[in-house]
Amino acid sequence: MKTYFPEEEMIDKAYDGKLMKRLLGYLFPYKVFILISIILLIIISSLELVLPIIVKNAIDGPIAAGEEKGLTAIFSLFIGAVTGIFILSYAQTYVLNLLGQKAMYDLRMEIFKKFQTLSFSFFDKNPVGRLITRITSDVDALNQLFTQGVIAIFSDFFILLGIMIILLLMNWQLALVVFMVIPPLFIVVNRFKIKARRGFRILRIKLARLNAYLQENISGMHIVQLFNRQKRNYEIFKNINGEFKDVSLSVIFYIAVFLPLIDLLIAMTLALIIWYGGKKYISGVITIGSLVAFIQYTQIFFRPLRDLSEKYNILQAAMASSERIFKLLDCNEIIPDSSPRNALKESIKGDIEFKSVWFAYEKDNYVLKDISFRVKEGEKVAIVGATGAGKTTISNLVCRFYDIQKGNILIDGRDIKHYCKEDLRSNIAIILQDPFLFSGDIMKNLVLNNDNISMQRVEEVARFVNVHEFISGLSNGYYEEIKERGSNLSLGQKQLIAFARAILYEPRIIILDEATSSVDTETEILIQDALRKLLSSMTSIVIAHRLSTIKYVDRIIVMNKGRIVEEGTHETLLKLNGYYSKLYQLQFKEQEKLFQGLKSSS
Repeated sequence: MKTYFPEEEMIDKAYDGKLMKRLLGYLFPYKVFILISIILLIIISSLELVLPIIVKNAIDGPIAAGEEKGLTAIFSLFIGAVTGIFILSYAQTYVLNLLGQKAMYDLRMEIFKKFQTLSFSFFDKNPVGRLITRITSDVDALNQLFTQGVIAIFSDFFILLGIMIILLLMNWQLALVVFMVIPPLFIVVNRFKIKARRGFRILRIKLARLNAYLQENISGMHIVQLFNRQKRNYEIFKNINGEFKDVSLSVIFYIAVFLPLIDLLIAMTLALIIWYGGKKYISGVITIGSLVAFIQYTQIFFRPLRDLSEKYNILQAAMASSERIFKLLDCNEIIPDSSPRNALKESIKGDIEFKSVWFAYEKDNYVLKDISFRVKEGEKVAIVGATGAGKTTISNLVCRFYDIQKGNILIDGRDIKHYCKEDLRSNIAIILQDPFLFSGDIMKNLVLNNDNISMQRVEEVARFVNVHEFISGLSNGYYEEIKERGSNLSLGQKQLIAFARAILYEPRIIILDEATSSVDTETEILIQDALRKLLSSMTSIVIAHRLSTIKYVDRIIVMNKGRIVEEGTHETLLKLNGYYSKLYQLQFKEQEKLFQGLKSSS
């Protein structure tokens, strides 16, 4: 599948003013903080510009006259200015970072909210590690732009303009000597910008790939170790990590060349000031204090230019990150709602009907082909077939996790597209072969932070599905901590908890997707006992490979290669001696061979 983010196409994009304008929109709600920060920066910059003048007055005044009178006042003024810079810089840094964190909080919440609205097809095409990069590393890059880039650039511009005016007022001839370095400086900066741009963008791509591979490898560590893939995966990661290192080094190379060139230009400018300014001093045109002030102002003048590489790094990283973030936020892979949320919750009875349904995960590669069937209210229907027949796809379509290309899916005679998704899904429960549990305690996994479900109701349902005894036997009972993905519980225990969780929400339709195929016999007996009591009161679709688990259903739908090939009861289908009969006999023969093998080995 093609990845959603066309990263390679972004590499050579020029700076986009529209992106910056959109980014600044996240700062607008906190414009008071921006105003305070700018005012503080102006005061701080003004104090920094005053310091060389204080030094000039000290040299040309008391020091040149050889008098101590007045030095104390100048010293106090200098210390006061430095102290003011320190206090105001602390305040400005705090306000600026507060602004950045608030804006990034809003952006992260917007991204997370977007994740929850996207269709399953989006997540099918995008690695989890890459999506995590969007909400972590990419958002952090924007935070650096807001706290160290935008306002800092404004401060640099104010300082540069102030220094140029002061130097021209002090001595315009010497000021022109300083300004002579600006043309070659712009050449250096422009060359650096061209060379570094591609490196900064590729760096973000490599980081996303690095995160994606790490996430996949760590999540599947049990498979990696089971199949002894450690060395092979290490080599793959070594290549990905090596690519990331090489791109990082190329970026560092440009920065390493840029900084010494700036230092060389600074040194040449200072040499010119000493040479030309020294002549002016000897001629009596300027004072020694003015010459020292010129040197100090020149050093301050080049400071923001020297830091330009870091600011450009922040800017380019932010532009690359914002492209990816906004492409995510603008993504339209969303299952639309044509009806508003019903505050009273839609009253669904549970009559399901597929009418000539065609569906493909990828264009024209149909996994369901002209599927038509009906499950009446309260009816128990099983869907069987070989792997890839399209059984699980049907459960995904009933919940409208995907939209079909042709046909109609009706619930209670109404097209599911005309239901609010939240109303629709609140009436449906799916229990999967591998149930997902969140980190936290068992109680949270049962009620999913729904405060309307009482403890009494939880225990009632737990007893109903035969899981109360197991939970009560734990040291902390219903408040026993569950590790990530329920790794400290057996598959059967997780399955029973998932079963109880589904029933707590009182669905009208329940779908069991291989729900008992991976549990032990004792647990399966417990689940089957709960199923027989439960399924009599709701519409149920049972998807199964093990045909022995579906004998009690009202009807069986047999699928093969995306089509319905047979339909009827267990006994009727066996008498047909068709596809279902062959599946059943095949499983029965396999069980017989297994039994005979165990018997002979004993």
